[in-house]
Amino acid sequence: MSDAPPAADSAHAEIGIVCALKLEIAPFLERCDRVRKYTGGEFTFRGGFTGPDYDTRVVIVEAGTGADRAARATQAMIDAHTPRWVISAGFSGSLQPDLQIGDLVIGNAVTDVAGDELTIDVRMAPDSQRGWHVGKLVAVENIVRTVAEKTELATRTGAMAVDLESLAVARLCAQTRTRFLAVRAISDDLSEDLPPEVLSVFGGTGSLRAGAIAGALWKRPSSVKDMWRLREQAVTASERLARFLLMIVPKLSEARS
Repeated sequence: MSDAPPAADSAHAEIGIVCALKLEIAPFLERCDRVRKYTGGEFTFRGGFTGPDYDTRVVIVEAGTGADRAARATQAMIDAHTPRWVISAGFSGSLQPDLQIGDLVIGNAVTDVAGDELTIDVRMAPDSQRGWHVGKLVAVENIVRTVAEKTELATRTGAMAVDLESLAVARLCAQTRTRFLAVRAISDDLSEDLPPEVLSVFGGTGSLRAGAIAGALWKRPSSVKDMWRLREQAVTASERLARFLLMIVPKLSEARS
């Protein structure tokens, strides 16, 4: 019998991140080392290394939008890479007036509109100077576009921010007993409604669809300006998200308890 130590699992990653769009995670990936991309089934995966010494292995799955895709992508990532932690990371809409573009909400609970709620053991305090908030996230099936809809949703659920995927990822992690964290960056606040073209103009990677832009221009010429403003807000949100992930991912990797 050999006394050699067992070979390391080359597929294993300490931290797994589930996002909907590459735009949400691109600035973080740019700061990772040895990034590799591959397709696993219907999803795109990217793996790399981060941390002060670039020794924390992380895998990111680009799920696409919606709860069903997020759950399937999370399961595929856990099956392939057995991460100790899974982070649901990406954009969200503010439900509270004090949340600004680029602020982060770290979820201490995730719920749906019917009140089906999961609590999350978040061992960190809010930091208003950094724009870090700790509170409840609510999951919905479609983008909440208007200030009136957001205000009603906040009143009904008590949530700080809204997204489409975090609850689905949290449920899957609870089923598989995988440690979970939700970190959402505010990409639209309560200052004004999202433009009505938001669903049709933005492509799955966060790029602008030429055909949809042409249609939007024909119907409402000012819509292109609105779309570019929204994309600038998304870039701000993704940069702030990247800085947080670069800080928290190595700490999660070190937390063995």
